[in-house]
Amino acid sequence: MMDRIPSGNPRLDEVTGGGLPANAINLIMGLPGTGKTMLAQQCVFSNADPQRPALYLSTASEPFEKILRYVQALSFFDPAFIGNGVVYDELGTTLVKHGLAGVGERVKEFIRDYRPGILVIDSFKALSSYAASSIEFRNFLYDLAATQSVFPVTVLWLGEYEESEMASAPEFAIADSIIELSNQRFQKRSANFIQVRKLRGGDFLSGSHTYSLSHEGLEVYPRLTGVGEHAVYSPDRERASSGVQALDDMLDEGYRIGSSTLMAGPTGVGKTLMGLHFLFGGVDQGDHGLMATFQEDPTQLEQVLHGFGWSFDTEGITLKYRPPVEVHLDEWVYDLLDTIERTGARRLFIDSLNDLESVADDPSGFDESLYALLHRCSRNNVSVMMSYEVRHLFGVTSLTDRAASNLADNVVLLQYVPAESIMYRSVTVLKTRGSTHDLRVRPFEVTPRGIVLTDEPR
Repeated sequence: MMDRIPSGNPRLDEVTGGGLPANAINLIMGLPGTGKTMLAQQCVFSNADPQRPALYLSTASEPFEKILRYVQALSFFDPAFIGNGVVYDELGTTLVKHGLAGVGERVKEFIRDYRPGILVIDSFKALSSYAASSIEFRNFLYDLAATQSVFPVTVLWLGEYEESEMASAPEFAIADSIIELSNQRFQKRSANFIQVRKLRGGDFLSGSHTYSLSHEGLEVYPRLTGVGEHAVYSPDRERASSGVQALDDMLDEGYRIGSSTLMAGPTGVGKTLMGLHFLFGGVDQGDHGLMATFQEDPTQLEQVLHGFGWSFDTEGITLKYRPPVEVHLDEWVYDLLDTIERTGARRLFIDSLNDLESVADDPSGFDESLYALLHRCSRNNVSVMMSYEVRHLFGVTSLTDRAASNLADNVVLLQYVPAESIMYRSVTVLKTRGSTHDLRVRPFEVTPRGIVLTDEPR
Protein backbone atom coordinates (compact mmCIF):
# COMPACT_ATOMS: atom_id res chain seq x y z
CA MET A 1 0.00 0.00 0.00
CA MET A 2 1.26 3.49 -0.89
CA ASP A 3 2.53 5.68 1.98
CA ARG A 4 0.48 8.77 2.79
CA ILE A 5 1.01 12.28 4.14
CA PRO A 6 -1.67 14.28 5.97
CA SER A 7 -3.51 16.85 3.88
CA GLY A 8 -4.05 19.17 6.85
CA ASN A 9 -7.70 18.19 7.19
CA PRO A 10 -8.52 14.88 8.94
CA ARG A 11 -11.82 14.47 7.11
CA LEU A 12 -10.15 14.93 3.72
CA ASP A 13 -7.68 12.25 4.80
CA GLU A 14 -10.74 10.10 5.51
CA VAL A 15 -12.01 10.70 1.97
CA THR A 16 -8.64 9.85 0.40
CA GLY A 17 -8.24 6.72 2.50
CA GLY A 18 -5.46 7.98 4.74
CA GLY A 19 -4.05 11.17 3.21
CA LEU A 20 -2.36 12.20 -0.03
CA PRO A 21 -0.09 9.59 -1.68
CA ALA A 22 3.49 10.23 -0.59
CA ASN A 23 6.37 10.44 -3.09
CA ALA A 24 3.79 10.67 -5.86
CA ILE A 25 2.22 13.23 -8.20
CA ASN A 26 -1.04 14.66 -6.85
CA LEU A 27 -3.01 16.80 -9.29
CA ILE A 28 -5.49 19.21 -7.68
CA MET A 29 -7.91 20.59 -10.27
CA GLY A 30 -10.66 23.18 -10.11
CA LEU A 31 -11.78 26.51 -11.46
CA PRO A 32 -10.55 29.75 -9.87
CA GLY A 33 -11.92 30.34 -6.38
CA THR A 34 -12.53 26.71 -5.47
CA GLY A 35 -9.70 26.57 -2.91
CA LYS A 36 -6.81 24.80 -4.66
CA THR A 37 -4.17 27.14 -3.26
CA MET A 38 -5.70 27.02 0.21
CA LEU A 39 -5.64 23.22 0.20
CA ALA A 40 -2.01 23.18 -0.95
CA GLN A 41 -0.98 25.71 1.71
CA GLN A 42 -2.80 23.69 4.36
CA CYS A 43 -0.90 20.59 3.32
CA VAL A 44 2.42 22.49 3.24
CA PHE A 45 2.15 23.83 6.80
CA SER A 46 0.87 20.51 8.15
CA ASN A 47 4.01 18.79 6.87
CA ALA A 48 6.59 21.56 7.33
CA ASP A 49 9.99 20.05 8.19
CA PRO A 50 13.30 21.98 8.35
CA GLN A 51 15.14 18.82 7.34
CA ARG A 52 12.97 18.25 4.25
CA PRO A 53 11.15 21.55 3.64
CA ALA A 54 8.02 22.10 1.63
CA LEU A 55 8.84 24.02 -1.56
CA TYR A 56 6.06 26.19 -3.03
CA LEU A 57 6.72 27.42 -6.59
CA SER A 58 4.48 29.87 -8.45
CA THR A 59 4.48 30.03 -12.25
CA ALA A 60 2.79 32.54 -14.53
CA SER A 61 -0.54 32.94 -12.73
CA GLU A 62 0.20 34.79 -9.48
CA PRO A 63 3.53 36.12 -8.13
CA PHE A 64 4.76 34.25 -5.10
CA GLU A 65 4.75 37.48 -3.06
CA LYS A 66 0.96 37.62 -3.45
CA ILE A 67 0.62 33.96 -2.51
CA LEU A 68 2.73 34.52 0.61
CA ARG A 69 0.71 37.59 1.57
CA TYR A 70 -2.54 35.64 1.17
CA VAL A 71 -1.46 32.70 3.32
CA GLN A 72 -0.58 34.96 6.23
CA ALA A 73 -4.31 35.57 6.81
CA LEU A 74 -4.96 31.85 7.41
CA SER A 75 -5.02 30.41 10.92
CA PHE A 76 -2.56 27.59 10.18
CA PHE A 77 0.13 30.00 8.93
CA ASP A 78 3.26 29.92 11.12
CA PRO A 79 5.92 32.56 10.35
CA ALA A 80 8.53 30.47 12.16
CA PHE A 81 8.46 27.99 9.26
CA ILE A 82 9.15 30.52 6.50
CA GLY A 83 12.61 29.75 5.14
CA ASN A 84 12.95 26.98 7.73
CA GLY A 85 10.47 24.30 6.80
CA VAL A 86 8.51 26.16 4.10
CA VAL A 87 10.23 27.86 1.14
CA TYR A 88 8.48 30.06 -1.44
CA ASP A 89 9.96 30.86 -4.83
CA GLU A 90 8.85 31.37 -8.41
CA LEU A 91 9.28 29.86 -11.87
CA GLY A 92 7.64 32.68 -13.81
CA THR A 93 10.83 34.54 -14.67
CA THR A 94 12.53 31.38 -15.90
CA LEU A 95 9.43 30.40 -17.87
CA VAL A 96 9.28 33.72 -19.72
CA LYS A 97 13.03 33.83 -20.48
CA HIS A 98 13.89 30.18 -21.12
CA GLY A 99 10.62 28.34 -21.72
CA LEU A 100 9.77 24.84 -20.51
CA ALA A 101 13.33 23.57 -20.85
CA GLY A 102 14.50 26.25 -18.45
CA VAL A 103 11.69 25.41 -16.01
CA GLY A 104 12.70 21.75 -16.03
CA GLU A 105 16.30 22.61 -15.19
CA ARG A 106 15.24 25.11 -12.54
CA VAL A 107 13.04 22.51 -10.80
CA LYS A 108 15.99 20.10 -10.76
CA GLU A 109 18.14 22.78 -9.12
CA PHE A 110 15.49 23.42 -6.47
CA ILE A 111 15.22 19.71 -5.69
CA ARG A 112 19.01 19.26 -5.48
CA ASP A 113 19.42 22.36 -3.29
CA TYR A 114 16.53 21.86 -0.85
CA ARG A 115 15.79 18.10 -0.95
CA PRO A 116 12.14 18.95 -0.31
CA GLY A 117 9.58 16.61 1.19
CA ILE A 118 6.79 18.42 -0.67
CA LEU A 119 6.91 20.29 -3.98
CA VAL A 120 3.97 22.47 -5.07
CA ILE A 121 3.72 23.99 -8.55
CA ASP A 122 0.95 26.61 -8.80
CA SER A 123 -0.36 26.89 -11.48
CA PHE A 124 0.82 23.85 -13.35
CA LYS A 125 -1.70 24.27 -16.15
CA ALA A 126 -0.16 27.64 -17.04
CA LEU A 127 3.02 25.84 -18.19
CA SER A 128 1.28 24.19 -21.15
CA SER A 129 0.67 27.60 -22.75
CA TYR A 130 4.44 27.99 -23.21
CA ALA A 131 4.89 24.75 -25.18
CA ALA A 132 5.48 25.10 -28.91
CA SER A 133 3.69 21.80 -29.53
CA SER A 134 1.94 19.00 -27.70
CA ILE A 135 5.04 16.83 -28.24
CA GLU A 136 7.22 19.39 -26.47
CA PHE A 137 4.85 19.51 -23.50
CA ARG A 138 4.67 15.72 -23.27
CA ASN A 139 8.48 15.48 -23.29
CA PHE A 140 8.60 18.14 -20.56
CA LEU A 141 6.11 16.14 -18.44
CA TYR A 142 8.11 12.94 -18.89
CA ASP A 143 11.40 14.59 -17.84
CA LEU A 144 9.76 16.33 -14.86
CA ALA A 145 8.12 13.12 -13.64
CA ALA A 146 11.44 11.27 -14.01
CA THR A 147 13.24 13.93 -11.96
CA GLN A 148 10.64 13.75 -9.20
CA SER A 149 10.89 9.95 -9.07
CA VAL A 150 14.69 9.99 -8.69
CA PHE A 151 14.46 12.35 -5.69
CA PRO A 152 11.54 11.08 -3.56
CA VAL A 153 9.19 14.01 -3.10
CA THR A 154 5.43 14.42 -2.74
CA VAL A 155 4.31 16.62 -5.61
CA LEU A 156 1.19 18.80 -5.85
CA TRP A 157 0.31 20.16 -9.27
CA LEU A 158 -2.41 22.80 -9.11
CA GLY A 159 -4.40 23.78 -12.18
CA GLU A 160 -7.59 25.49 -13.37
CA TYR A 161 -8.68 22.40 -15.26
CA GLU A 162 -12.23 21.55 -16.26
CA GLU A 163 -13.66 18.05 -16.19
CA SER A 164 -13.62 17.81 -20.00
CA GLU A 165 -9.82 18.16 -20.01
CA MET A 166 -9.28 14.95 -18.06
CA ALA A 167 -9.56 12.90 -21.26
CA SER A 168 -7.12 14.99 -23.29
CA ALA A 169 -4.54 16.70 -21.06
CA PRO A 170 -1.49 14.38 -20.70
CA GLU A 171 -0.79 15.38 -17.07
CA PHE A 172 -3.88 13.46 -15.97
CA ALA A 173 -2.37 10.20 -17.21
CA ILE A 174 0.86 10.84 -15.32
CA ALA A 175 -0.74 11.87 -12.03
CA ASP A 176 -1.00 9.23 -9.30
CA SER A 177 -3.97 10.96 -7.70
CA ILE A 178 -6.48 13.48 -8.99
CA ILE A 179 -8.61 15.58 -6.66
CA GLU A 180 -11.30 17.81 -8.14
CA LEU A 181 -12.68 20.90 -6.38
CA SER A 182 -15.85 22.44 -7.77
CA ASN A 183 -18.63 24.88 -6.97
CA GLN A 184 -22.18 24.13 -8.03
CA ARG A 185 -25.23 26.38 -7.88
CA PHE A 186 -28.66 25.17 -6.77
CA GLN A 187 -31.34 27.81 -7.39
CA LYS A 188 -30.26 30.67 -5.07
CA ARG A 189 -27.64 28.66 -3.18
CA SER A 190 -24.21 27.35 -4.09
CA ALA A 191 -22.12 24.60 -2.56
CA ASN A 192 -18.52 23.38 -2.81
CA PHE A 193 -17.79 19.75 -3.66
CA ILE A 194 -14.60 17.71 -3.54
CA GLN A 195 -14.17 14.40 -5.35
CA VAL A 196 -11.31 11.95 -5.74
CA ARG A 197 -11.15 11.23 -9.46
CA LYS A 198 -8.16 8.91 -9.34
CA LEU A 199 -5.93 7.37 -6.68
CA ARG A 200 -3.39 4.69 -7.42
CA GLY A 201 -2.62 2.06 -4.82
CA GLY A 202 -5.40 2.63 -2.32
CA ASP A 203 -9.08 2.86 -1.50
CA PHE A 204 -10.97 6.11 -1.13
CA LEU A 205 -14.52 7.31 -0.51
CA SER A 206 -16.21 7.66 -3.87
CA GLY A 207 -18.67 10.35 -4.86
CA SER A 208 -18.84 14.07 -4.14
CA HIS A 209 -18.34 15.46 -0.64
CA THR A 210 -19.12 19.02 0.44
CA TYR A 211 -16.49 21.34 1.87
CA SER A 212 -16.25 24.88 3.17
CA LEU A 213 -13.55 27.56 2.92
CA SER A 214 -12.65 29.95 5.73
CA HIS A 215 -9.61 31.45 7.45
CA GLU A 216 -9.31 28.05 9.17
CA GLY A 217 -8.64 26.46 5.80
CA LEU A 218 -10.52 23.87 3.80
CA GLU A 219 -12.92 21.77 5.90
CA VAL A 220 -14.38 18.63 4.31
CA TYR A 221 -17.66 16.90 5.21
CA PRO A 222 -17.60 13.36 3.79
CA ARG A 223 -20.91 11.84 2.76
CA LEU A 224 -22.15 10.28 5.96
CA THR A 225 -23.68 7.32 4.16
CA GLY A 226 -20.16 6.19 3.32
CA VAL A 227 -18.79 6.31 6.86
CA GLY A 228 -19.23 3.46 9.33
CA GLU A 229 -22.84 2.60 8.62
CA HIS A 230 -22.61 -1.08 9.32
CA ALA A 231 -20.86 -1.07 12.69
CA VAL A 232 -22.35 -3.52 15.20
CA TYR A 233 -24.03 -1.91 18.21
CA SER A 234 -26.38 -2.87 21.06
CA PRO A 235 -29.62 -0.85 21.18
CA ASP A 236 -31.04 0.12 24.56
CA ARG A 237 -34.33 -1.68 25.26
CA GLU A 238 -35.45 0.68 28.01
CA ARG A 239 -38.00 3.46 27.60
CA ALA A 240 -37.71 7.24 27.61
CA SER A 241 -40.65 9.35 28.73
CA SER A 242 -42.25 11.69 26.19
CA GLY A 243 -42.64 14.22 29.00
CA VAL A 244 -46.44 13.79 28.89
CA GLN A 245 -47.66 10.93 31.10
CA ALA A 246 -50.86 10.28 29.16
CA LEU A 247 -48.89 10.08 25.91
CA ASP A 248 -46.45 7.65 27.55
CA ASP A 249 -49.43 5.43 28.31
CA MET A 250 -50.47 5.54 24.64
CA LEU A 251 -46.90 4.60 23.66
CA ASP A 252 -46.66 1.65 26.06
CA GLU A 253 -44.50 3.46 28.65
CA GLY A 254 -42.84 5.98 26.34
CA TYR A 255 -40.37 5.89 23.45
CA ARG A 256 -37.66 3.26 23.19
CA ILE A 257 -34.30 4.84 24.05
CA GLY A 258 -32.38 5.51 20.85
CA SER A 259 -35.52 5.59 18.69
CA SER A 260 -36.59 8.41 16.36
CA THR A 261 -40.00 10.06 16.47
CA LEU A 262 -41.68 12.12 13.77
CA MET A 263 -44.08 14.66 15.31
CA ALA A 264 -46.28 15.77 12.39
CA GLY A 265 -49.07 18.30 12.23
CA PRO A 266 -50.25 21.65 10.83
CA THR A 267 -48.97 25.03 11.92
CA GLY A 268 -49.58 26.09 15.53
CA VAL A 269 -50.96 22.74 16.67
CA GLY A 270 -48.27 22.15 19.33
CA LYS A 271 -45.37 20.29 17.65
CA THR A 272 -42.68 22.50 19.18
CA LEU A 273 -44.34 22.32 22.59
CA MET A 274 -44.40 18.53 22.38
CA GLY A 275 -40.68 18.59 21.60
CA LEU A 276 -39.99 20.83 24.60
CA HIS A 277 -41.87 18.40 26.84
CA PHE A 278 -39.59 15.69 25.47
CA LEU A 279 -36.43 17.68 26.28
CA PHE A 280 -37.36 19.07 29.69
CA GLY A 281 -38.95 15.80 30.73
CA GLY A 282 -35.62 14.18 29.93
CA VAL A 283 -33.78 16.62 32.20
CA ASP A 284 -35.96 15.38 35.08
CA GLN A 285 -34.65 11.88 34.28
CA GLY A 286 -31.03 13.01 34.09
CA ASP A 287 -30.82 13.11 30.28
CA HIS A 288 -29.02 16.05 28.66
CA GLY A 289 -31.16 17.52 25.87
CA LEU A 290 -30.22 19.32 22.64
CA MET A 291 -32.65 21.42 20.57
CA ALA A 292 -31.71 22.26 16.98
CA THR A 293 -33.96 24.94 15.52
CA PHE A 294 -34.00 27.18 12.45
CA GLN A 295 -36.91 29.63 12.54
CA GLU A 296 -37.28 30.94 16.09
CA ASP A 297 -34.25 32.65 17.57
CA PRO A 298 -33.21 32.14 21.23
CA THR A 299 -35.07 35.27 22.41
CA GLN A 300 -38.35 34.17 20.84
CA LEU A 301 -38.01 30.66 22.21
CA GLU A 302 -37.17 31.89 25.71
CA GLN A 303 -40.43 33.85 25.72
CA VAL A 304 -42.33 30.68 24.82
CA LEU A 305 -40.54 28.69 27.52
CA HIS A 306 -41.20 31.32 30.16
CA GLY A 307 -44.95 30.84 29.76
CA PHE A 308 -44.61 27.21 30.82
CA GLY A 309 -42.05 27.69 33.59
CA TRP A 310 -39.07 26.46 31.56
CA SER A 311 -35.82 28.15 30.56
CA PHE A 312 -32.81 27.41 28.35
CA ASP A 313 -30.70 28.43 31.33
CA THR A 314 -31.67 25.08 32.84
CA GLU A 315 -28.62 22.88 33.33
CA GLY A 316 -28.71 19.97 30.94
CA ILE A 317 -30.32 21.81 27.99
CA THR A 318 -28.39 23.06 24.94
CA LEU A 319 -29.89 25.22 22.19
CA LYS A 320 -28.44 25.19 18.68
CA TYR A 321 -29.94 27.89 16.47
CA ARG A 322 -29.03 28.49 12.80
CA PRO A 323 -31.15 30.49 10.31
CA PRO A 324 -31.89 28.33 7.23
CA VAL A 325 -30.10 30.79 4.92
CA GLU A 326 -26.83 30.04 6.79
CA VAL A 327 -27.11 26.25 6.73
CA HIS A 328 -25.39 23.74 4.45
CA LEU A 329 -26.81 20.32 5.22
CA ASP A 330 -23.67 18.17 5.52
CA GLU A 331 -21.82 20.81 7.52
CA TRP A 332 -24.81 21.17 9.85
CA VAL A 333 -25.08 17.40 10.43
CA TYR A 334 -21.39 17.09 11.30
CA ASP A 335 -21.63 20.07 13.64
CA LEU A 336 -24.72 18.55 15.27
CA LEU A 337 -23.01 15.20 15.82
CA ASP A 338 -19.99 16.99 17.32
CA THR A 339 -22.32 18.91 19.68
CA ILE A 340 -24.03 15.69 20.76
CA GLU A 341 -20.67 14.14 21.58
CA ARG A 342 -19.37 17.27 23.32
CA THR A 343 -22.43 17.78 25.52
CA GLY A 344 -23.25 14.14 26.14
CA ALA A 345 -26.82 14.75 24.92
CA ARG A 346 -29.16 11.77 25.17
CA ARG A 347 -32.16 13.53 23.60
CA LEU A 348 -32.28 15.56 20.39
CA PHE A 349 -35.20 17.65 19.12
CA ILE A 350 -35.01 18.95 15.52
CA ASP A 351 -37.49 21.76 14.80
CA SER A 352 -38.22 21.34 11.94
CA LEU A 353 -37.54 18.83 9.14
CA ASN A 354 -39.20 21.19 6.65
CA ASP A 355 -36.45 23.74 7.23
CA LEU A 356 -33.75 21.09 7.03
CA GLU A 357 -35.18 19.75 3.78
CA SER A 358 -35.23 23.25 2.28
CA VAL A 359 -31.43 23.60 2.61
CA ALA A 360 -30.65 20.25 0.95
CA ASP A 361 -29.02 20.53 -2.46
CA ASP A 362 -31.10 17.64 -3.77
CA PRO A 363 -33.86 15.38 -2.33
CA SER A 364 -31.74 12.22 -2.35
CA GLY A 365 -29.02 14.04 -0.42
CA PHE A 366 -31.56 14.99 2.24
CA ASP A 367 -32.73 11.38 2.59
CA GLU A 368 -29.15 10.10 2.84
CA SER A 369 -28.14 12.65 5.45
CA LEU A 370 -31.26 12.06 7.56
CA TYR A 371 -30.76 8.30 7.44
CA ALA A 372 -27.13 8.65 8.48
CA LEU A 373 -27.96 11.06 11.32
CA LEU A 374 -30.73 8.86 12.74
CA HIS A 375 -28.58 5.74 12.42
CA ARG A 376 -25.70 7.31 14.33
CA CYS A 377 -28.01 8.59 17.05
CA SER A 378 -29.61 5.16 17.41
CA ARG A 379 -26.18 3.53 17.56
CA ASN A 380 -25.28 5.83 20.47
CA ASN A 381 -28.67 5.46 22.21
CA VAL A 382 -29.60 9.09 21.55
CA SER A 383 -33.38 9.51 21.28
CA VAL A 384 -34.50 11.86 18.48
CA MET A 385 -37.71 13.82 17.96
CA MET A 386 -38.36 15.69 14.70
CA SER A 387 -41.20 18.09 13.99
CA TYR A 388 -42.74 18.18 10.53
CA GLU A 389 -45.38 20.63 9.33
CA VAL A 390 -48.09 19.20 7.08
CA ARG A 391 -50.00 21.39 4.64
CA HIS A 392 -53.63 20.75 5.58
CA LEU A 393 -55.15 22.23 8.72
CA PHE A 394 -57.97 19.65 8.87
CA GLY A 395 -58.31 16.04 7.80
CA VAL A 396 -54.63 15.20 7.31
CA THR A 397 -54.46 12.41 4.72
CA SER A 398 -50.69 12.19 4.17
CA LEU A 399 -47.51 13.17 5.99
CA THR A 400 -44.51 13.60 3.72
CA ASP A 401 -43.38 12.27 0.35
CA ARG A 402 -39.83 12.12 1.65
CA ALA A 403 -38.28 9.21 3.55
CA ALA A 404 -38.74 10.79 6.99
CA SER A 405 -41.94 8.94 7.94
CA ASN A 406 -40.48 5.61 6.79
CA LEU A 407 -37.20 6.13 8.65
CA ALA A 408 -38.82 7.20 11.93
CA ASP A 409 -39.46 4.50 14.53
CA ASN A 410 -42.48 6.36 15.88
CA VAL A 411 -44.96 8.62 14.11
CA VAL A 412 -47.26 10.88 16.14
CA LEU A 413 -49.91 13.00 14.41
CA LEU A 414 -51.25 16.22 15.90
CA GLN A 415 -54.43 17.60 14.30
CA TYR A 416 -57.09 20.25 14.51
CA VAL A 417 -60.54 18.70 14.75
CA PRO A 418 -63.67 20.83 14.10
CA ALA A 419 -66.66 19.84 16.24
CA GLU A 420 -69.89 21.83 16.03
CA SER A 421 -69.08 25.35 17.28
CA ILE A 422 -65.60 24.57 18.59
CA MET A 423 -62.27 23.34 17.32
CA TYR A 424 -59.92 21.23 19.41
CA ARG A 425 -56.49 19.69 19.13
CA SER A 426 -55.93 15.93 19.04
CA VAL A 427 -53.03 13.48 19.13
CA THR A 428 -52.85 10.06 17.50
CA VAL A 429 -49.99 7.56 17.64
CA LEU A 430 -49.80 6.19 14.09
CA LYS A 431 -46.72 4.01 14.46
CA THR A 432 -44.35 2.60 17.06
CA ARG A 433 -41.82 0.21 15.57
CA GLY A 434 -41.52 -3.08 17.50
CA SER A 435 -44.09 -2.11 20.12
CA THR A 436 -47.81 -1.89 20.76
CA HIS A 437 -49.57 1.47 21.00
CA ASP A 438 -52.96 3.10 21.56
CA LEU A 439 -54.60 4.03 18.26
CA ARG A 440 -57.27 6.30 19.73
CA VAL A 441 -57.62 9.93 18.70
CA ARG A 442 -57.06 11.75 22.01
CA PRO A 443 -58.03 15.41 22.51
CA PHE A 444 -55.51 17.61 24.29
CA GLU A 445 -55.27 21.12 25.64
CA VAL A 446 -52.41 23.59 25.96
CA THR A 447 -52.33 24.83 29.56
CA PRO A 448 -49.81 26.72 31.71
CA ARG A 449 -48.46 23.26 32.55
CA GLY A 450 -47.98 22.48 28.88
CA ILE A 451 -49.84 19.75 26.99
CA VAL A 452 -52.56 17.90 28.89
CA LEU A 453 -54.48 15.04 27.28
CA THR A 454 -58.21 14.86 28.01
CA ASP A 455 -60.92 12.27 27.46
CA GLU A 456 -63.33 14.69 25.79
CA PRO A 457 -62.78 17.99 23.98
CA ARG A 458 -63.65 21.08 26.04
